[in-house]
Amino acid sequence: MARVVLQKVVLAQKLAQFSERWSPKVVGDVGDFQVKLAKLEGEFIWHAHSAEDELFLVIAGRLTIELRDGAVELLPGEFLIVPRGVEHRPVAHGECSVLLFEPASTLNTGDARGARTVERLERL
Repeated sequence: MARVVLQKVVLAQKLAQFSERWSPKVVGDVGDFQVKLAKLEGEFIWHAHSAEDELFLVIAGRLTIELRDGAVELLPGEFLIVPRGVEHRPVAHGECSVLLFEPASTLNTGDARGARTVERLERL
């Protein structure tokens, strides 16, 4: 059996490698899912993911996930799973760092392709 080399991921080190907002970076793979980091600031666009659930875990800052019938505020150490098909809009109050856990097929803008769509994610 081949020797497997495992390496821990230090979130602070990975976050220090980029400054772009709303441009997720892949930092790991779990089966068909990806672990992504993103820096957010301000309002994103309303969108939904018809086939994928999406987990937002706040590392630093404050994030509100707006929903058509309300909103959920997230602080560091808190996460929210947005089920597939649920329209939502992330709003970061100041700079916010998040970990995303979602299927590799998930497009950051879901069904609302446009200027903020990132087709190919960078790996750190």
